[in-house]
Amino acid sequence: MSEEQLKAFLLKAKADESLQEQLKSAADAHEILAIAKDSGFVITAARAEEMHKSMNPADKELSDDELENVAGGAHFLDPLGAWLPWNWF
Repeated sequence: MSEEQLKAFLLKAKADESLQEQLKSAADAHEILAIAKDSGFVITAARAEEMHKSMNPADKELSDDELENVAGGAHFLDPLGAWLPWNWF
């Protein structure tokens, strides 16, 4: 794989919304490799992994909907049996 192949693939992805959606929905680097191959490009597994990580960062912020789904807080009993909100600790 040459850097030219990678650059050409990235340029095609930038211009092709359908290809962008395929890449965004790729579950892992193996799917990115398959998408590149189906598009006529050969990229390395390492580059596919880099692409997948850059599109799915582990520290990305939650959307408002995602945050709403996990929100709710927690309550604990104090030694006397009264409920306390989680942020009192």
